[in-house]
Amino acid sequence: MAEIKVPELAESITEGTIAQWLKQPGDYVEKGEYIVELETDKVNVEVISEEAGTIKELKAGEGDTVEVGQVIAVVEEGAGNGSTEAPAEPKAEAPKEEPKKEEPKQEAPAPKEEESKQRPIASPAARKLAREKGIDLTEVPTVDPMGRVRKQDVESFSSQPKQEAAPKQEQQAKPAAPKQDDGKPVVRERMSRRRQTIAKRLVEVQQTAAMLTTFNEIDMTAIMELRKRKKDKFYEDHDVRLGFMSFFTKAVVAALKKYPYVNSEIDGNEVILKKFYDIGVAVSTEDGLVVPVVRDCDRKNFAEIEGDILGLALKARDNKLALGDLQGGSFTITNGGVFGSLLSTPILNGPQSGILGMHTIQTRPVAIDKDRMENRPMMYVALSYDHRIIDGKEAVGFLKMVKELIENPEDLLLEG
Repeated sequence: MAEIKVPELAESITEGTIAQWLKQPGDYVEKGEYIVELETDKVNVEVISEEAGTIKELKAGEGDTVEVGQVIAVVEEGAGNGSTEAPAEPKAEAPKEEPKKEEPKQEAPAPKEEESKQRPIASPAARKLAREKGIDLTEVPTVDPMGRVRKQDVESFSSQPKQEAAPKQEQQAKPAAPKQDDGKPVVRERMSRRRQTIAKRLVEVQQTAAMLTTFNEIDMTAIMELRKRKKDKFYEDHDVRLGFMSFFTKAVVAALKKYPYVNSEIDGNEVILKKFYDIGVAVSTEDGLVVPVVRDCDRKNFAEIEGDILGLALKARDNKLALGDLQGGSFTITNGGVFGSLLSTPILNGPQSGILGMHTIQTRPVAIDKDRMENRPMMYVALSYDHRIIDGKEAVGFLKMVKELIENPEDLLLEG
């Protein structure tokens, strides 16, 4: 017998939620094969079986909260593990052993066939939504040529049964679901662990930090012209596209060096000044916002930063981020402009003391001097900061320096 336990996840994570069992009792598993997906506060983790054999028992169900070290399944060793003992058995029992040797061959394909029917290809968001709504993914049609079930497929499917449901089902749902006096229909959905964690931490930051936001605007003309001139050669040389994020990351690093308290955090009665520049880049996924960290940005060139950002963004959207990708950032950049946001006040990514918000580029008339006006591509930027350790003068100076470096991108080379 082998027990499957919740592995050590991270120092700050002591529990998780059973997101999905990949195997069921009676299924055959190989050593090292994934059997369950755990949803933690930050990332999803797949747990493997340390032994080959048959799943004898599942000790926790999907949606249950489990702690590190808790036994969640039992695997009964298969016949293959006893092959060294087989020669010691009497020859008369050899015919009895042959069926045992064949059993894994007969059993092994069966789980795969069942799994292909019970667990179709689906995005993590689709599987999560299906669990919350009690929908069997095998019944969800999809237009994806590879047969992958997407979140929108589940949403579309979930609305159809409600319209086609029998009147009895509608009558049962009305008294149970709505709790409003006016009797308006509502849908009650369980928040994912990650969404609960996001909500909890955002409230904690607002309750514990003296958060304030200062704003400025950046003329993007110079950087856009530079990028237009260099992007093709940049891609040819480095096999990665030149975006705005590397410029802003480099500008932020230079400003953090001049205003070190923006790169710090509070620990009790002490301030920890960080002499490293690991910049978190907020990425929106179907399961919520995550902030993977680009390490040592002060030591990397533009191509290395762009490559790291791209790699982390792809891992985030494929739900393949490791815990190490999300820990230890010293400052965060978030770009609401990709969604069309013109102006916002970003919330601190605690325990960090500063976060820069980028916004959409919009052509606006700008006064060049007292006699001339021109239409320029302008971006509003915002710095939210912890006023307990960062004064307004430092915050304004930090944001002003970022503005000046972006408006004069050649200066970034000197700062680097």
